[in-house]
Amino acid sequence: MITATATALDAGLILANVLSPKVLFFFLGAIAVFLNADLEIPAPLPKLFSLYLLLAVGFRGGMALAKDGFGGQVIPTITVSVLMAAIIPLICFCILRLRFDVFNAAAISATYGSISAVTFIAAESFLQAQNISYDGFMVAPLALMESPAIIVGLVLVRLGSRQARPGSDGTGMNWGKVLHESMLNGYVYLIAGSLVIGFISSIYSPAGVEKMEPFVYKFFYGVLCFFLLDMGIVAAQRFKDLKKAGAFLVFFAILMPMFNALIGGLVARALGLGYGNALLFIILCSSASYIAVPTAMRMTVPEANPRYYISSALGLTFPFNHTIGIPLYMGLVYKLIPSAA
Repeated sequence: MITATATALDAGLILANVLSPKVLFFFLGAIAVFLNADLEIPAPLPKLFSLYLLLAVGFRGGMALAKDGFGGQVIPTITVSVLMAAIIPLICFCILRLRFDVFNAAAISATYGSISAVTFIAAESFLQAQNISYDGFMVAPLALMESPAIIVGLVLVRLGSRQARPGSDGTGMNWGKVLHESMLNGYVYLIAGSLVIGFISSIYSPAGVEKMEPFVYKFFYGVLCFFLLDMGIVAAQRFKDLKKAGAFLVFFAILMPMFNALIGGLVARALGLGYGNALLFIILCSSASYIAVPTAMRMTVPEANPRYYISSALGLTFPFNHTIGIPLYMGLVYKLIPSAA
């Protein structure tokens, strides 16, 4: 009886999520590609939308952090999140080395050890639609989990390859360049900076925060739908590359996020997180970067084939998480955490 009820609950969550405007707009964009419809979002707009979403989420997270402080679960959750960003690439690397060389295995591992800010934002919207509370401090690990995954991926390249590569340190890796790209790429910088600004403004400039609230709240969902419309187009275009990547990577792109979600759920339970925070923690563990990490990998690991790490993250993992994954992980949260912490 419990299993049947849980299954019905999962099915209801999946249906509600699939029929939400943001997911339907994603499908609209994807279907346009398969039907060869003349639909295109002008190039500057998707980047502007993504920058807005990161700014809004970061600022809101800073506001919440100023309100809740750094006590309770904040520091442990942030610390464990950073550790997960370093551990997940190692697990992925061991699996991927069964089929790929060091360079491709490390690049894909870094991609799946990192996070997708848009998937995190979609999970927040899902929680709001389900009237499930969560804490704004969960944005802090979102801002910190890109860099460890990139660094671990590049360390794996360094340790796994005997080919000396030119670098400023004379030993095969330009670590100054690596650290700069992993910690100061535009997307990490914006969300971290917005978090700090939201935190400071909430304490010292409440009037300024009040003026910002319409901008970071009222327009948010509409911009998210527009952005996901474009992401549907891009994901469908990348989906074609998966045919050349092979069945192994296709299965990896679906099963690895689910495995990471299970590990994330167990860790969330150990941390004592409530339903909403637990789902967001799982999303941080089970999503994959398609912007920051691919940019860093193209620059520092040119031997890796972008078709593998971009098409898997964007062509399969991204749409899977946005349609089925988020409600599926919510069902996992309900199973692992019997009552809200």
